[in-house]
Amino acid sequence: MKLVSYKTEDREHLGVYVNGHIYNLHSCDKQIPDEMNAFLAEGDVMMERAKKIDQQIKAAEIEAKEEVFYELLAPVPHPTSCRDAYAFRQHVAAARRNRGVGMIAEFDQYPIFYFTNHNAIQGPGEIPCMPDHFQKLDFELEVAVVIGAKGRNIKAAEADRYIAGYMIMNDMSARTLQMEEMLLNLGPAKGKDFSTVIGPWLVTPDELEPYRTTPKAGHVGNAYNLEMACTVNGVAVSKGNMADMDWTFAEIIERCAYGVDILPGDVIGSGTVGTGCFLELNGTGLLENPDYKPQWLQEGDIVEMTVTGLGILSNTISRVDTDFSILALKK
Repeated sequence: MKLVSYKTEDREHLGVYVNGHIYNLHSCDKQIPDEMNAFLAEGDVMMERAKKIDQQIKAAEIEAKEEVFYELLAPVPHPTSCRDAYAFRQHVAAARRNRGVGMIAEFDQYPIFYFTNHNAIQGPGEIPCMPDHFQKLDFELEVAVVIGAKGRNIKAAEADRYIAGYMIMNDMSARTLQMEEMLLNLGPAKGKDFSTVIGPWLVTPDELEPYRTTPKAGHVGNAYNLEMACTVNGVAVSKGNMADMDWTFAEIIERCAYGVDILPGDVIGSGTVGTGCFLELNGTGLLENPDYKPQWLQEGDIVEMTVTGLGILSNTISRVDTDFSILALKK
């Protein structure tokens, strides 16, 4: 099942995406909330009701009116929190090599994550950026999960059942802001907090069963063979596979939930896949060729991310009409 959040006449709704069409769940079953957070808070009972409607629509067993005029939103427009992890060893090793430092041993000892701005979640469409964001503006090709049940002190072996679904994530990054603030060993903050893009829909785990594969040796949890790719203005720039995650989402959830509650509506990203951002690609290019010309996102660029089974997440970079700069405020 593919769950979507969308807007009609300034009201947000919850629907299912079936064969290119969106159907409102609440209109098919009045017990299903018409909003994603309330739906997730009801847990497995409501998820099963939605799956029944989804199956009935696919089998033409009920007459459901499709939505015609709507704006597609982030699947979870108002997450209860948003974390991003560091699960792909290839990306970490390449980024460190490009900076002239060796691989850090702690990567293989435990998964890590940071909190980003859950109030800056966006879906498909336009990404408005301030002037300072265009100082080395970057994408990050990732996959994310949404938590579907409250839990605490969860072991990795049990963690996959807390996942309501999967979606594409683009962890937008303003590298100049990020690099400056992280000189103080804190962050990322302003380099990341302006936009995290998720979508286009939330895919329930049962849809990904055909892609199940074995996790890396010594790791626990579900793994999936999902091709990941990103184009900018139609030109391929990044390619990877979700199966290359070293730390599984189950292991990441185990760490997230240690001593604290995870909640329905929490979003957790995988971190960048290998080759999944310009920061890594530019570093590798310059390492191999001193005449390499680095590339960063520009106004008007169209960024499209494709992940097997999860769809296509498309965004256009736009510029806010202002000259306000926090980089200019440095003492």
